[in-house]
Amino acid sequence: MAGSFGAITSASAALRFQQVALDVAGSNISNASTDGYVRRRVVGESISTNVPAMWSRSDNFGGTVGVGEVRRMVDPLLDTRVRREHGSLSYLETQQTILARVEEGIGEPGDNGVYAAILDFRNAWQDLSTNPGGDAARQQVLGSAETLAQALRIQVANVAGEEADQRVHLNNVVDEVNTAAAGIAELNHNILVTEQNGTDAGTLRDQRDQLALRLAELAGAVTTVRADGQFDVTVGGEALVTGKEAGSFVVASGVTPAGDADGAPITFRIDASWGSTVLPTGAAGPGGELGGITQVLTTTLPSYRAGLDAIAADLAAAVNTQHALGYDAAGAAGGTFFSYDPLVGAASLQVAITDPALVAASSVTGAGRDGVNADALSRAGDAADAYQRLVNGFGTAVASLQRQTANQTALTGSLDDAWEQQAGVNLDEETVNMMTAQRSYEAAARLLTTLDEVLDTLINRTGLVGR
Repeated sequence: MAGSFGAITSASAALRFQQVALDVAGSNISNASTDGYVRRRVVGESISTNVPAMWSRSDNFGGTVGVGEVRRMVDPLLDTRVRREHGSLSYLETQQTILARVEEGIGEPGDNGVYAAILDFRNAWQDLSTNPGGDAARQQVLGSAETLAQALRIQVANVAGEEADQRVHLNNVVDEVNTAAAGIAELNHNILVTEQNGTDAGTLRDQRDQLALRLAELAGAVTTVRADGQFDVTVGGEALVTGKEAGSFVVASGVTPAGDADGAPITFRIDASWGSTVLPTGAAGPGGELGGITQVLTTTLPSYRAGLDAIAADLAAAVNTQHALGYDAAGAAGGTFFSYDPLVGAASLQVAITDPALVAASSVTGAGRDGVNADALSRAGDAADAYQRLVNGFGTAVASLQRQTANQTALTGSLDDAWEQQAGVNLDEETVNMMTAQRSYEAAARLLTTLDEVLDTLINRTGLVGR
């Protein structure tokens, strides 16, 4: 009799276990396409029904089964690598996207770019040197000069516009960093309380993992796991999330809340209950999307804009110097041809004269005008070579980023595949698990039916023979 009741306990426990297994398989299947979902697996544990005793002996054999845990199929080391490589990829992709857009705006090589305008400006002076008295040739010089100045101003405006957009973008990313950090801190608390109450917190853990990955993409955040399962998050080596508390990520200088430049270098600060810390800059500072934007705003675009400013300054100085050595149509000494403000840069480059007669094409005054000075002006400065070096350098940087991004994409993709194999849902595998649980459930139910029949015979039919 005792053995029969023990079998009932085992069969009932098997029913409960297989019911959980079916529930887990169903949850996996229904979340197969859910971003960030980590598949679960029921881990069973054998539970003995025998109680150790010194002076007694049990005739029960075997034991029951219980749910040891519903395990999330994660690998902490793989998760760490995935977050790190996604942060690196975000850093490169952000720069590549921005610089590719700027490169498209440069439009080189092309018929409408700055380089073509420089060549047209030189050719106009050459044409004037062969016909120094022609009004049309003089007007052509002024027209090509204005086209060149405008091309430089447009390119500077495009770069400045991209910088303005990225400063706004930077503030938006900082806001998203703070939202994600606050979300992790809240989930840390909720997970701890939920699991202390004996409730499964798998869904909360999935959400927290997604936020940790997003923080890595946004700012190159590094996540570590405490002994109690809570996440601590650092950015640039400084704490942003500690348990259930999150600091506030702030733009300390360089960009105003409205997205304007304040003239200072871009720096960041974390304000928290444990103190306020200014983050390091450069490679030791924030990474991810935030680091990519910062790199573009502090180094790449200012460097290119400085190159345009230098070309405009050299062009204006060389042309003005040579133009002053010549004489205009009236025999007067040549005046300033280009106006240029070094405090403003290439955006200030303008043609200073509007009357074609003021173009100083001749090297002599009086009636014997020639085109010698116009010929010299066609060779003034090395704007074409300097501009070509600048554009080639920028193009090389963009191409290098593209190669690095392609390599990082391949590495990140291989890690994502490994994560998917570890934590992703395989519908075929889940179907097999579901069918296994179904058959096991049916077997346990059949065992209960058999035991019911055995006990019915034992209780209701035993001793009835001969009555």
